[in-house]
This record gives sequence, C-alpha cells and structure tokens, in this order.
Amino acid sequence: MPMNDEKLRQIETTLAHQDLQIQDLSEMVTRQWKEIEFLKRQIDQAQEKLSAFEAATPDGTKPLSVSEAAALEKPPHY
Repeated sequence: MPMNDEKLRQIETTLAHQDLQIQDLSEMVTRQWKEIEFLKRQIDQAQEKLSAFEAATPDGTKPLSVSEAAALEKPPHY
C-alpha cells in the first residue's frame, strides 16, 4: 500500500516536533545538572564550615555541639 503525501507530511511534522522536544529536554537536563553541581558545592562548603565551627571550642578541649556554641554566643543586647 503506497504512502500518500499527506501521511508523509504528518510523519515528518511529528518527527520535527519530537526532535525539538528532545533538544529542549536535553538543554533542561544540562541546566539542572549544572544547578545540582552548584548546590552540591554549596552543601560541601556549609558542611566544612559547620565542622570547623563544631571543632572550635573556647578552651580547646572538647568540641561543642551547635546548640552549645549558640548558647555561648549571646547577642550583644543580653
């Protein structure tokens, strides 16, 4: 059964739309991957700062928990 011109145009149009969708999805994945990498770096930096903060103690003997350190650092109006 021969394919008519209208059916062929439909198939070509569908393929063109699918190609655009694939390109859009690929660009979206690339942007999201970059954002994930950026967020991972921020988390790593925050973890390093938190570790350094927990390791810092007033007398240098025992690491303070976050709540213990916060209790030692009262705002100036107290």
